[in-house]
Amino acid sequence: MGVGESVVRDDQGLERVRRLAQAKAAEGASLIQVLHAVQNSYGYLPIEVQRIVAEAMHAPLGTVSGVVTFYSFFSTEPSGRHGIRCCLGTACYVCGGVRLVDLLEELLHCKVGHTTADGMFRFEVARCIGACSLAPAIAIDDKVYAKVTTEALPGIISSYYEAEGSAR
Repeated sequence: MGVGESVVRDDQGLERVRRLAQAKAAEGASLIQVLHAVQNSYGYLPIEVQRIVAEAMHAPLGTVSGVVTFYSFFSTEPSGRHGIRCCLGTACYVCGGVRLVDLLEELLHCKVGHTTADGMFRFEVARCIGACSLAPAIAIDDKVYAKVTTEALPGIISSYYEAEGSAR
């Protein structure tokens, strides 16, 4: 998805963002504080939301966008209902973590750093999830899966769809 593409279609949500950004700006909040408040309210910071924040803060859109893209705690895409982190720390990398990343991209039809089209998963890699003796490992939400194989991975993913009663 390119920077200029529109993903927001919720006019009420955008109006809520506008009021929040204006109120925070009027309180003297910094740009980062406003962005945190808006992301906590809206869930993410697509370009339309960044424009609203820029207007409220009387700042150039480039400045707002630069802050959003610089700090990893801001997201320009909606988060999935579940977060997947595939470990690529040294132990996991050596034990096949890259194969898991490749397979996850295939299974989820989604690249690292993005959310699946159905909104089920947000897919990230991590440099270490603290499970080196369990390599290769992935974490889905707060659950760590140890010694994950390419054969087991499809079943792990399917179990989340089954738990929500969703068909893949």
